Amino acid sequence: MKILLTGGGTGGHFYPVIAVAQALRKVAAETKLVDVQLYYMAPQPYDRQVLFDNRVVFVRNTAGKLRRYFSIANFFDVFRTAWGIVTALWSLYFIFPDVVFGKGGYVSFPVLCAARFFGIPVVIHESDSVPGRMNRWAGKFAIRVAVSYQEAAKFFPAEKVAVTGNPIRQELLRPVHEGARDFLELAPALPVILVLGGSQGAERINEFLVDALPRLVEKYQIIHQTGDANFNKVRGLANVVLSGSSHKDRYKPFASLEVLALRMAAGAADVVITRAGSTLFEIAAWGVPAIIIPITDSNGDHQRQNAYNYARSGAAVVIEESNLSTAILVSEIDRLMSQPAERDVMKKAALGFARADAADIIAREIIGLALKHEK
Repeated sequence: MKILLTGGGTGGHFYPVIAVAQALRKVAAETKLVDVQLYYMAPQPYDRQVLFDNRVVFVRNTAGKLRRYFSIANFFDVFRTAWGIVTALWSLYFIFPDVVFGKGGYVSFPVLCAARFFGIPVVIHESDSVPGRMNRWAGKFAIRVAVSYQEAAKFFPAEKVAVTGNPIRQELLRPVHEGARDFLELAPALPVILVLGGSQGAERINEFLVDALPRLVEKYQIIHQTGDANFNKVRGLANVVLSGSSHKDRYKPFASLEVLALRMAAGAADVVITRAGSTLFEIAAWGVPAIIIPITDSNGDHQRQNAYNYARSGAAVVIEESNLSTAILVSEIDRLMSQPAERDVMKKAALGFARADAADIIAREIIGLALKHEK
């Protein structure tokens, strides 16, 4: 049995693909399927070590991006996409998978075109409340469509769609509480604020957080994932604004958090500050109250829709980026930290929203379709 996975460009696309790959291995073992081969096709492997660890074969392909704004790169990317379709046809002819799973994003377009040409069953997953253009197109011929939010279901044929939640890697489903503060060199009793900018970081959040640091470190410890590209700049600015503070060691910046560090940070955190991407589902599984600051100009306004759909569960509060200021950020953190009963309600709401079985549901559907395709 051969299953081809595609989609990527960011961690929000790539790591749910890995979660599905892990679930496929688990379901295959449970059902005594001994010869399951997994492939991942994209222009870049994104995280080659994770692919290797999960026994997923990387197949390189070309894909061009269609930008929503004028760019001369759009002209050249038309040819890149056309070549990507040709090479995808070639690769799929020799692999000939039983099912193709698409996570969305422009990198999946050539692969899904080739799958449609060969009549290979396609399953797609949409992470956001408002589907992107790629998944709206793929939903027309996909056999099954999984969505993270109920609100996204209306964009697809009702007989195809299932609300599954977002696939989460097994190793991130549970935070680590015991030893977390020692691991991260945190004081034992002082509250912890975890700030997550996503795989690319979040410059606007970084800016306001750095401005607020002198006030925040008086009361809290801050674990701040800045994004690789922003780390040196943020750390430098933080050193300047905290130069006169006796509590500057309470600020802990990281370019990124590897799996164990992230689980430890989640276990130590009292509140998480985040964007409104697929990380919301990890935060929900951790049961940590959240302050969500969605990107203002996301495609289809999906981040804002995600934020409010999640907040309606009672697990989070939303601060619009247009309303964000240092004073408002500090005030909202102080308000939540002064209301332990409200945080307890938010924790329960988060755990109620989480769908730990999302990857498993998708994997079982993929394997079911693959078995039918083999016959």
